[in-house]
Amino acid sequence: MTVRDLVALLPEPAALRDRCRAIALLDAVLDTYAPTHTFKAGWRDGVDLALMDNGSGDQYAIIFDPAGVFLYGFDHESDATPWREEDRAHWPGLLDGLPASLAHYAEAPEFQFDGFFDATVCVWREEGDTEWRCGPVEFTPDESDGADWLFGLLIDESPDAYVNFAEDYFERSVDRDAVAAVLRGSLLSRGTIASLSSSPDYEAIAQEAHRLGYSVQDGSGT
Repeated sequence: MTVRDLVALLPEPAALRDRCRAIALLDAVLDTYAPTHTFKAGWRDGVDLALMDNGSGDQYAIIFDPAGVFLYGFDHESDATPWREEDRAHWPGLLDGLPASLAHYAEAPEFQFDGFFDATVCVWREEGDTEWRCGPVEFTPDESDGADWLFGLLIDESPDAYVNFAEDYFERSVDRDAVAAVLRGSLLSRGTIASLSSSPDYEAIAQEAHRLGYSVQDGSGT
């Protein structure tokens, strides 16, 4: 799967935002110190930001702007890496067609590395559009841009996708029902938190959930 397939599989913007928020909350419960997925509500005025950084050089960012959504990913080992050439260069067509209302994010310092926008996957959707779009990139069957694994958790809405990721990453069992509850957007309870963490800091997790815009159950209910 490349970005050409990804644009047909991504959920609607509101659903994508909710899933990014839920995955960030799950990561915050399971890995308090260095979560792989994060979500910054109000990153800028009216703009939310979802991030993934696996600590091995691969990452993505999704910017939810009133003007639309801009998504990019970077797989440092993919065929489309800008580092395939001595003078870094994007895969042909990667940013072609990116609307002016969102194009400034590809130039934002936050998403630059050594003065260059490192990206192997780019997708966008302007407000009012009915489809996700990408540039006219082309790949042979043997070439990859990393879209398949970078965004797998966002296009597979089943709890099993996150459970499989978490059990592999954290090397321990993860409660599927608790994961499903968070992904559904259910009121976050102490019982759900306890099912995910053997030594939870309820106050810290509740504060993080509130910061993410996630509803938390008052008291000590289950």
